[in-house]
Amino acid sequence: MVPYITFISIISIVFGVLALSVSSSRSQKLIDKRLLRIRASNAVTNLGREQVVSLLKSDSATRFGWIDGLFKKYKITQVLEKKILQADCNISVVTLYLCSIGLAVIGFAVTYLYVHIIPFQVAVACSLSIVPYGIVSFMRTRRITSFENGLSDAIDMMGRSLRAGHSIVASINIVAEQSVAPVSTEFGEVFKQQNFGLPLRDALLQMTDRVPSQDLRVLVTGILVQKDTGGNLTEILERISSVIRERIRIKGEIRTYTAQGRFTGYILCSLPFVMLVLINIANPGYSSVLFNTPTGNQLLYIGIGLLVVGALAIRQIILGIEV
Repeated sequence: MVPYITFISIISIVFGVLALSVSSSRSQKLIDKRLLRIRASNAVTNLGREQVVSLLKSDSATRFGWIDGLFKKYKITQVLEKKILQADCNISVVTLYLCSIGLAVIGFAVTYLYVHIIPFQVAVACSLSIVPYGIVSFMRTRRITSFENGLSDAIDMMGRSLRAGHSIVASINIVAEQSVAPVSTEFGEVFKQQNFGLPLRDALLQMTDRVPSQDLRVLVTGILVQKDTGGNLTEILERISSVIRERIRIKGEIRTYTAQGRFTGYILCSLPFVMLVLINIANPGYSSVLFNTPTGNQLLYIGIGLLVVGALAIRQIILGIEV
């Protein structure tokens, strides 16, 4: 048992040291984050694109830059970079890859010692490998949700500042100074970009790339249409704010109505695994027939397949609920 624990500890230390060695310094992370914000834009002028390309060429001088260059040519790396930017995480894609590989190796090694079923070992390794991506997706979803919850108050603040005689740029600055994060952070970035010479339209469109929110797109569309066609921007903001508040209310009601179904799915999906662990703790070796015989393996595969089918069915029922 001691050699196995030593082997796992060495693997964990090696991957930890490797992840720390390839991670950038704090200043480099700030530079990379700024460059990712520039890269996320899809609505810049041709001159702006040339400037962006000239700026992005300088990141090859970073520590272990060849590793970044090895992965950046793949589309999945670009997608992950955008998700990390939207989640506002201070990690690189290479670190994410290393964490995923390390967890997969550790999970495979642990299951190899106790369970001699290759499909089960591969399933555990694959499940652990997606944990870092799940954490990034969770942080991204939580940040977008927090932004949407504070957006209506920010719109009301913009409307009050416009009534007081401020310009749209000044009202954005007021939101950046007085709102809560992450609304203040994103509007502050728009105000900085506008001061640096980027047109307001491009700055707002970049914010929609950093925060993929439907409510924000409605706000940006309303502001840009008003700038092109004219109209009372204060009334437009009031209507947008009321629409956003109504959408949030409806989404809350939907989550309330589907709470029972969601928790039922969680309990039913986790119950077999929890009971398996508890029974084996109370009676060691109780499930050895299930893992060490061909018939038991077949029953295990059938049970997992039926569990997946049931989880998908419950998910479809929940998604089918309309308000």
